[in-house]
Amino acid sequence: MVVLGAGAAGLWAAARAAELGAQVTVLEKTARAGTKILASGGTRCNLTTTLGPLEAAALFGERGRRFSRRALQNLTPSDVRARFAALDVPTVEAPLEKIFPASDRARDVRDALLGWATRSGATFVFEAHVNALERGNGEWIVRTTTGDAFRADRVLVAVGGRSYPKSGTTGDAYAWLRSLDLPLVEPVPALVPLTSPAPWVAEMTGIAWESAVVRAQDADGRRLAERTRPIVFTHHGVSGPGAMDVSEAVARGLATELVVDLVPDVEREELRRRLMDLGRTAGATKLARAVGGIVEDVLPRKLARAVLNQAELGDERAGELDKRRRHLLVEALRGFRVPVDGTRGWAHAEVTAGGLALSAVDPSSMAVRGVEGLFVAGEVLDLQGPIGGLNFQAAWATAELAAVALGR
Repeated sequence: MVVLGAGAAGLWAAARAAELGAQVTVLEKTARAGTKILASGGTRCNLTTTLGPLEAAALFGERGRRFSRRALQNLTPSDVRARFAALDVPTVEAPLEKIFPASDRARDVRDALLGWATRSGATFVFEAHVNALERGNGEWIVRTTTGDAFRADRVLVAVGGRSYPKSGTTGDAYAWLRSLDLPLVEPVPALVPLTSPAPWVAEMTGIAWESAVVRAQDADGRRLAERTRPIVFTHHGVSGPGAMDVSEAVARGLATELVVDLVPDVEREELRRRLMDLGRTAGATKLARAVGGIVEDVLPRKLARAVLNQAELGDERAGELDKRRRHLLVEALRGFRVPVDGTRGWAHAEVTAGGLALSAVDPSSMAVRGVEGLFVAGEVLDLQGPIGGLNFQAAWATAELAAVALGR
């Protein structure tokens, strides 16, 4: 069998299939394995999640949940941690359900997978740039730009999507899959920082807010995606997990603004009560200074001013708020609007949204329906989750199913 791609899914699948007795050749277009692994998580590699398999599956959306649950139950996040521990890569938990290697070194993850695959008997061919995948006479022919042709009865496509193209993931598989008349969902950058046309957003560069519920919505106010995670303002727009987790809707041209609940743990009535108390205890204090004190974590002054501007409040004093203006301020805190008009693009995207349609794949084996001997795993699938180790977990789990099927 031939595995196309020596990234996360390709390395796991090659190691596991070879361990099960398959003769495995891995073709990798770049000069080394696991380049994207090495760059992930700020070179720390958030390799899975603390969530259980069904909780994790739910974060892939309804279609993704139905498709991925078998893979995630077959190879759970706990199983992944156990496998890496057996490969001498112990792991540790971090905030926001993240799991990292205890060494904080992504290289340890890559080296463990490459070592596992090599010891199991997989053969690697680097700088093998595949330009065609053909089916003929009961076998697969994989052609490269150097004129070489690799023949196999089974092929696993695990070359990833288009995110972080410097690692070699430039969407090569999409042309191969289209040539086989397989259905594709248009790929767009995902888990990517957002851009904003509003000058006031750039003026808040560097300001972060931890306690945010971020909702992407369209021009008609329809909710397209929502995530509870931190955000950070940049000179381009908005980043941080909260913004990046809902970025697909922006990349597809559907969402035009983020609506951010800055105080999700405080009910509206409680906010109104705090504002009334503020008027009594700090009535002479300017709102921009005073309003930050009504939430658990003090609002940065620039963010407080932006909230006041949205509420159409000026430089009033805290004691001057009447009922109507208190209402406007409460609504601005609970629904702070940030216009967005695009993303930072493929070079800054952590994953690809879109790819081979899930309907074309058997979720129990990762075999492509109706195409004998063709399997897929990892980011080439239209399967993407939020930040937090979910996408690596999906890569490992889909690769495991494919490897077991291929190793039989």
